[in-house]
Amino acid sequence: MARPTRVLHVIPSVAPVRGGPSAAVRTMTRGLARAGLDVHVATTDDGGPDRLSMPLDVPVVRDGVTYWYFRRQARAYTLSWPLFGWLGRHLAGYDLVHAHALFSWAPTAAAYWADRARVPYIVRPLGTLGRWGMRHRRRWLKRLSFRLLERRIVARAARVHYTSEQERLEAAELGVTGGGSVVPLGTDLGAFERLPPRGWLAERAPHLAGRPVVLFMSRIDPKKGLDLVIGALSALGRGDVKVVLVVAGTGTPECEAALRREAARRGVAGDIVWTGFLEGREKLAALADADLFVLPSYSENFGLAVVEAMACGVPVVISDRVGIHREVAAAGAGYVVPCDATALADAIARLIEAPESRTRLGARGRRVVQERFSMDAMTEGLLEMYEWVRRREAGSRGADGCRHD
Repeated sequence: MARPTRVLHVIPSVAPVRGGPSAAVRTMTRGLARAGLDVHVATTDDGGPDRLSMPLDVPVVRDGVTYWYFRRQARAYTLSWPLFGWLGRHLAGYDLVHAHALFSWAPTAAAYWADRARVPYIVRPLGTLGRWGMRHRRRWLKRLSFRLLERRIVARAARVHYTSEQERLEAAELGVTGGGSVVPLGTDLGAFERLPPRGWLAERAPHLAGRPVVLFMSRIDPKKGLDLVIGALSALGRGDVKVVLVVAGTGTPECEAALRREAARRGVAGDIVWTGFLEGREKLAALADADLFVLPSYSENFGLAVVEAMACGVPVVISDRVGIHREVAAAGAGYVVPCDATALADAIARLIEAPESRTRLGARGRRVVQERFSMDAMTEGLLEMYEWVRRREAGSRGADGCRHD
C-alpha cells in the first residue's frame, strides 16, 4: 500500500491571537488530515507579545496533525534559527511544502530549503502582496525586500495560493502573474451549530442592554477600518438609531489608544464595549448576541471573521475591499459598501430598522458558507491544487527520476 502524501505547512505562528491566518492553518490541516494526508506544521512559539506554552523541538499531535514548535528569537520577522535548522534537516522528507505568509522568516526559510531539497512548495501570501500592505507597512523596506527575496520566492513556487480573486488581482499589480490558484478559506461549521443563549452583553454592560448590537471582531489595526465604524456610530447617534458597538480584538496599544481617543472626541465612547481578544465560548456568545457584523477594511485578502459571522446566521456589512465581497453580494448575505463612514452608517441603519431583512440575509449567509466556505469545500480545493502540483512535478522528471527543468 502506498504511503499517504506527506505535506509540511510552515507558518510564523499558529497562536489564536494572530487571528485569521493562524486559524485558517489549523482548520485546513485538520481537514487535510481527515482526508488521509500525513500533515505536519512547523512554526514558532510566537504568541503575539507573549509566547505559547508548548513543548519545543518535539512532535505535538492535535486533531491528527503533527505540530513542531521552535523558539522565536525575535518578534521582528518572527526570527527562529531552531526552525531554520530543523527545516534544513527534515524538509527533504516531505512530498510538498505549503508556506504561509511572505516578508517573514518562516516562509523564507521554507522556500530556501525546499529549493535546495528539490521539494515543490506552495506559498500563500496572506494578502502581503496587496495594495495596502505594500503602501502602508514599511513601504520602502518592503519594496526592497520584494525585489531581493519575495519576488524570487513567488516565482519559484510551484503554485501561489490565493484565497480570493481580489487577492490575485492585487498581486498582479506587482507583476506577479501566472502560477496561481484561488482556493477560498473555510471554517468548521460544527463549531457554530450550537450558539449560547443571548445575554452575554447584558452581563458585561447592563447599562447598554436592549440596544441592537453591532459586532466588530477582528485584529485592531489601521487597515481594518475601525475608524470608519466609529465615524458611522457617531452619525447614527445624531439620528434615531441607537446601537452598541462591541469591539472584539486586540492590537498595538498605540493603535487602540488612538481609536479610543477618536471615539471620545466624537462623543461615542460610552456606546462602545472593548472586550479584547475573544475565543472559545466567549467568542460564540458575542456572535450569538450580534444583530449584525461589520468589517469595513481598507484591505482584506479574504475575511475569515466574515465567514464565521455568516456561519452563525449574522448578516454582515463589509467594504468592497474585503476579498469575499463579491460572494457576499452575489449571495445576498449582507451589504457591501465603499470605505466611507456615511455609507457604512446608512447600511447599518437600514439593517437595524428591518429585522426581517436581517433574518433573511443571515439565512443566506449560512447557506453560502455551507456551499462555498466550509472546511470540506476548502479541503477539496486544496487537494485539487496539491494534485496539480504533484502531476506537474511528475511531468518535470524523466525516466531516471531526476528533474529536467
